[in-house]
Amino acid sequence: MATDHFQPGQVVTVFRSRLRPDNQAAYAEEAARIYALAAAMPGLVDVKGFTADDGERVTLVTFADEATHDAWRRQSDHVVAQGRGRNEFYSEYSLQVCSTVRVRTFGEPPEESAK
Repeated sequence: MATDHFQPGQVVTVFRSRLRPDNQAAYAEEAARIYALAAAMPGLVDVKGFTADDGERVTLVTFADEATHDAWRRQSDHVVAQGRGRNEFYSEYSLQVCSTVRVRTFGEPPEESAK
């Protein structure tokens, strides 16, 4: 886990959700498309997703600052995907947007690959 890219002032979104049992294939396609789009956005620092044993999903998205976060929030394809999420994919979700006040890390950085 590389943690050296986390800095105070970044904006972290915590997106908790549960998927409906139907439309799983369509969700997977849409999620892959939106992830690729997010990866190309200026200011994206990190995205990680986890699924709990009870089916709840948590996605942590870190942007460099509020401006780059807001640009993603308003990005037109992302806005359309949010609507699809509400109408087709999610049975429930919650969203928390947080400002990073401080960062502490522990551990050795991963070794660089041989070139």
